[in-house]
Amino acid sequence: MKRLAIMLMITLTLVSCTNGENTTIAEGSLEANQVIVSAEGSGRIVSFTAIEGNRVAKGQVLGEIDHQQLLLQRQQLLASQKRVESQKPNVLVQLAPLEEQLATAKNEQERITRLFSAKAASQKQLDDINFQVRTVSSQLAAQRLSLEQSVQGIDSELASLSFQIAQLDDQIAKCTITSPIDGVLLTSYVLPGEFTSIGRALFTVADLDHVYLRAYIRAEQLTTFKLGDTLTVAVDYGSSEQKYYTGTLSWISEKAEFTPKTVQTRDERATLVYAIKVSLVNDGYLKLGMYGAIVEGK
Repeated sequence: MKRLAIMLMITLTLVSCTNGENTTIAEGSLEANQVIVSAEGSGRIVSFTAIEGNRVAKGQVLGEIDHQQLLLQRQQLLASQKRVESQKPNVLVQLAPLEEQLATAKNEQERITRLFSAKAASQKQLDDINFQVRTVSSQLAAQRLSLEQSVQGIDSELASLSFQIAQLDDQIAKCTITSPIDGVLLTSYVLPGEFTSIGRALFTVADLDHVYLRAYIRAEQLTTFKLGDTLTVAVDYGSSEQKYYTGTLSWISEKAEFTPKTVQTRDERATLVYAIKVSLVNDGYLKLGMYGAIVEGK
């Protein structure tokens, strides 16, 4: 009787523990949005303060690539711009003599026309003044056209120089190394004094304030999930300690994939699964690579 009573107590304890456990829906590890920042200019790195583990702000200057030659090219273009600008003709000033000559000729034309009407001027006088007015008008039109074409050519050259200066300004700006996001510097790949080229990785920064659990679910579980769902995530802190977080289902893969080798589901490994992301707000304790599980019953 005593032995039977002990076995009954053990059975009741096991049942009680099973009912109190949380049901694991999916499992995975913590990740974060990471940005690998690459060099946008070529040259020697004159300064670089991207220290691993430091928190940085979006737009914070973290280094500088030598751009002295670009500055010299810019000064040269500015000098060329001033030289070309000085060659631009003043249309009003250069046309003023001909316009004054034409105005005088027209006044004379009106006077002789009146005299001719009063039979006080000859036909030859009228023909001569008419010819003079036409000649000066043609000269004025030709001069105006020539000056306008000259101005257009110089304006085009000035515009081209302005574009070149803008390109240099863009290249000079890209020699300043900045962080594209608020986050924590994970890895630095270069040191001050090294030569870098366009496209070379400089450092990796991640937004650790907002992490996510990447987990995998089976096809039959899709009907139980929708974007925006509030889920509970249990994160392991050591062999037995767990901490629970409330997250939001922010992404579900549109297509199935083979289960990654590092992921174990509650049952046997499924042939095809769907990846999901559960967004979490980091309280300072969550670290990349930590194991976590979506649970229910908590």
